[in-house]
Amino acid sequence: MTVPDRDTAAKTPPDTDLATVHAQMVVFARELGELYSAERSRSRELEAAMEGVREMYVATMKTLAQVVEAKDTNTRGHLDRTQAYGLALARRIDPELAARPEVGYGFFLHDIGKVGIPERVLSKTGPLSDEEWAIMRAHPAIGAQIVEPIRFLGEAVEIVRTHHERFDGTGYPRGLRGEEIPLAARIFSIADAFDAMTSDRPYRRALPLERALEQISEGARTQFDPAVVRAFLELVEDDERFPAVHGGSDPPNLRAV
Repeated sequence: MTVPDRDTAAKTPPDTDLATVHAQMVVFARELGELYSAERSRSRELEAAMEGVREMYVATMKTLAQVVEAKDTNTRGHLDRTQAYGLALARRIDPELAARPEVGYGFFLHDIGKVGIPERVLSKTGPLSDEEWAIMRAHPAIGAQIVEPIRFLGEAVEIVRTHHERFDGTGYPRGLRGEEIPLAARIFSIADAFDAMTSDRPYRRALPLERALEQISEGARTQFDPAVVRAFLELVEDDERFPAVHGGSDPPNLRAV
């Protein structure tokens, strides 16, 4: 009978040792799988909790914006209308931009900074004085300060901050010009202005649709981005939410921009 030398015997574990190692590996693999599943479950729970926090923050911000709107009887319904107009226009210009939730949040929350404007200014029934306009023009910066700490709102912050900038650089609060203004804010500025033009105010009646479109068209290259103006006029022509256009003639100045 051949007897293995001592070195070979030391290096070759008995079958029982191999079976033990194999069993231990099976247990280890099972425990690793269970740990992975538990971590995935915890990750889903954490993500669900974070989503709940996000929803709570957004709901709080929306409620605050609606409280501000309720104080200003001149702009009742403005938030919902401008968000709808802005998203419709964004989908026409850049569908990926329109699909980002923070863009819709920014459109709805654009006037949240008015919470910091005195009610005597906010609810005044006549035109504002120069001093009152200076106070009112602080609301984009105030709004950005309110929204900025909520990191997941991201792009919404700049929409809130820059929705009153003008394409020619004469807007506020920063005097940004042209493409220095974020595209979402350039889109929203038209939605915001259009709703203001077509809504009643204590000091004037709402403009007819045709006149509002003329003013939007005339504001190209000064107040508004001309490319966005063109897209808006085409949207109004195509969209059945603007019935006055579908009753007959084309919108005024459709090709003048």
